[in-house]
Amino acid sequence: FKNYVATIESEGDDFAKAKIIFTADVASIDTGNEQRDGHLKGADFFDVEKFPKLSFVSTKIEKRDEEHFILHGDITIRDVTKLITLQVDFGGIAKDPWGGTRAGFSISGKLNRKDFGLTWNVLTESGGMMVSEEIKIHAEVQLVKA
Repeated sequence: FKNYVATIESEGDDFAKAKIIFTADVASIDTGNEQRDGHLKGADFFDVEKFPKLSFVSTKIEKRDEEHFILHGDITIRDVTKLITLQVDFGGIAKDPWGGTRAGFSISGKLNRKDFGLTWNVLTESGGMMVSEEIKIHAEVQLVKA
């Protein structure tokens, strides 16, 4: 998704009590293939005419140690909201060349697309399914201190 907004509110450098909100404009999906993007925007998948946004709102963060967290939150796709759990690796805090303060994170997890009404599929010639039910989430995130 090329168009999105993410806000993270935290007191100090301890992200264990942070509040995270992420929204994406689903019509901004970009897989590098215009025909596939058009299909993903249509009723078979995201149906951007009816459901233009997807969102994630954190509900709890568990601090495992100084570098590892478990992020719990509600993700909403096609007006269906489900709780998901994401693994978060904290990469540290550093000053950038312009005097700003940045924090880096790697985030990973997965969800079942059918839980959100994304059920379209087709059999391949070898008898397998074209689209996996499991969707892997992976994000490299840099936060800039406001």
